[in-house]
Amino acid sequence: MQVHAPAVKLAALALGLPVHQPVRVKTGELELWLRALEVDVALVAAYGRILPLGVLAAPKRGCLNLHASILPAYRGAAPIVWALVNGERATGISLMQMDAGMDTGPVYAVRRLPIAPETNAGELTTALANLAADVVRHEFLAALDGRLEPVPQNDNLATAAPPITKEHLSLDWRQSSAQIVNRIRALAPTPGAFTFAGDRRLKVLEARVGSSGVSGAAGQVVAGGAAVEVACGTGTVELWRAQVDGKNAQGGRDLLNGRVLQLGQRLGSAGDWS
Repeated sequence: MQVHAPAVKLAALALGLPVHQPVRVKTGELELWLRALEVDVALVAAYGRILPLGVLAAPKRGCLNLHASILPAYRGAAPIVWALVNGERATGISLMQMDAGMDTGPVYAVRRLPIAPETNAGELTTALANLAADVVRHEFLAALDGRLEPVPQNDNLATAAPPITKEHLSLDWRQSSAQIVNRIRALAPTPGAFTFAGDRRLKVLEARVGSSGVSGAAGQVVAGGAAVEVACGTGTVELWRAQVDGKNAQGGRDLLNGRVLQLGQRLGSAGDWS
């Protein structure tokens, strides 16, 4: 519950580099700072805010961005989450020239990364961060040297990755088991997908597609082996790890032993079952 400096700032200070942290980017302060430094190029990574045209034009070579998708797929704020929600088998880092649009600029290079079936958002973020660092060492420098030409994106193939809201976190047990597992891993470890066990909010941190072949109503706890199984619209989901608000995370069997869950119980709210 304490404010900490970003890792980039700490590294920059350790190297004796100047650090500027504007509270807002639309005041013109950042643009003036960049112009005063006569910056050659700006590299943007996971900034999360729209940069004004003045800021984009302040560096002599403009602003380049490391975007965590294979553009033009998943333009927007949450490309990692939506790639996992949709069950993509691969994603990547796109080095692009920024323009006035949302991730619409021409692309210098794309590095692809396969997504393993059980990878969650935290793990994928780390893997993509490491990949992006290597792109900076190679493709970014090649682009500045003129060894790479920017290629315009095909807008007809574009898909969106909008910000994640509270509504995206709630599990709908009427979906297929694969869809539910994909959403759980897309939101793990934080902010976490959730459901309700009675009046208690249950954050689901890890799950797998069930293989027992049992059936039941959507959201019903139908088996209780090493991992609890919950019936879905199609198939079942094994709950491997979940957490009641204010408690430590527990394994599936522990949820039953602690009476957080009971066989035959339906997860979610009454509105989810209609």
